[in-house]
Amino acid sequence: MISLVQKSGLFSFSIFFFVAGMQLSGQPLSAPLVDTIIVPSEQRVEKYVNKSILVFTPHPDDETFAMGGTLALLSKNQNNIQIIIYTNDNKGSKDLMMTREKLAQIRRTEEEEACRILGIPAGQIHWLGYEDGDLEYADPRVLRGRIARYIKLFRPDVVFCPDPGNQWVQWHKTDHRMAANITQDAFIAAEWHLYYPQHYLDENLEPFSVPEVYYYYSQRPNYEVDISETFILKARASAAHVSQFEPSTSNYTPEMSDEVFQLIHDGFKMRNTNESGMIVERFRKR
Repeated sequence: MISLVQKSGLFSFSIFFFVAGMQLSGQPLSAPLVDTIIVPSEQRVEKYVNKSILVFTPHPDDETFAMGGTLALLSKNQNNIQIIIYTNDNKGSKDLMMTREKLAQIRRTEEEEACRILGIPAGQIHWLGYEDGDLEYADPRVLRGRIARYIKLFRPDVVFCPDPGNQWVQWHKTDHRMAANITQDAFIAAEWHLYYPQHYLDENLEPFSVPEVYYYYSQRPNYEVDISETFILKARASAAHVSQFEPSTSNYTPEMSDEVFQLIHDGFKMRNTNESGMIVERFRKR
């Protein structure tokens, strides 16, 4: 979460952003590149056209904050983008007058607006509906099956999801840990039909092997996308999640001042600018 703290009549930017490229809450946001993968220009994922793109996100906003610029590029290139959201994010408010039911609806509306800005229709957003903070208490076998089914259904050319870690288990943040690991496990379950034979028997969904995976929120990224031309869309889409920025987190209002938007814009620009001055988003390419 990004917070804006009023001080001496002005807003100072208090972002949990940078500690060696890590967010203090445990969310990798701008970790340095490790063993950069060289991909020919015509094969780069941001150049894909008319492909099937499947995005998994723990909460409504993670995919926007982590890869909104890349999503805008993929949408511009007429790719079919489907977004699977694990939780309804119905607890992320400090407003004592807020209820879980109201916040869940607010978060749905904000997500739909963010996706609209990025060029993704609301009909391509799929909500699993789990309670915020409780994903790890869901039945893992059932959850893995739901994810494997979406993979078989949409048969993506590429999947984007949180990085579970490749040398160690990366996550200690609730929901993110479960979403990252279950998505990873579902790749195998989607490939081998006997994990969930009912998918074929009941719906004629054949097994599918995911050809490409790009992990966002990675501590060890090896691939970056230039989002200079779509950064303003990322900033606007991120700001559409009004309830997740102060002052709305503590005292909800659907309105956002120009001053707050500018701080959000500048904060993400700072976070997404690499050592060469290019605005980028980073991933670990499997």
